[in-house]
Amino acid sequence: VLHDALVTAAILDLVPRETALIAVGKRGHRPSCAQKDIDALLVGLARDGYRVVRLKVGDPSVFGRSGEEIAACAAAGVAVEVVPGITAASAAAADLKMSLTHRDHARRLEIVTGHARDGDLPADLDFRALADPAATVVVYMGKARLGAYAARVLAAGASPGLPVLAIENAGRAGTRTVSGTLGAPPDLGGLGDGPVLIVTGAVLGTRPRSVSAAVHPCATPPR
Repeated sequence: VLHDALVTAAILDLVPRETALIAVGKRGHRPSCAQKDIDALLVGLARDGYRVVRLKVGDPSVFGRSGEEIAACAAAGVAVEVVPGITAASAAAADLKMSLTHRDHARRLEIVTGHARDGDLPADLDFRALADPAATVVVYMGKARLGAYAARVLAAGASPGLPVLAIENAGRAGTRTVSGTLGAPPDLGGLGDGPVLIVTGAVLGTRPRSVSAAVHPCATPPR
């Protein structure tokens, strides 16, 4: 099992004892395994006759580099099966008890990365599209570039009052959130070193103040 750094001990404890666990995690701005080395491990172990699991957090098909790893295996003639996961944007929506789309506020969902190969904010993002008030935008790996992102979206025409929320550890224990606007981005100083998503959009205004456990009248059988 080749696992990422964010896979919890509780999950790794489910792996049979006779199975080798190999940590191949990649964390921003920290010592990490090179992608080419991960690809080589996957192919080499499979060719040696092992059944190899590449264990990731979230959905490997969303900013999980699964495309590069699948391509490396395909080039080496190694058969691959992909098990879908739950991407962090969906986990965040569940934690926040809100929908990422809304008939009145968000007719489009944009999922982008805030981290280019050089570690900076990607210069080729369509900031005019990201400034669309009818869109919900979720920025992965954008914690370190929130200020730069807000400045570019504002310059593209977004409203300074557009809500912004940063959520740490979406879908995991220890979830924390801080709120702000594009004009006054949330202070991330109180967050820890867990993965952070940045969510922007008018749909954030639909979040309930509290959610009752009572059964809604529409769900009550007629008398």
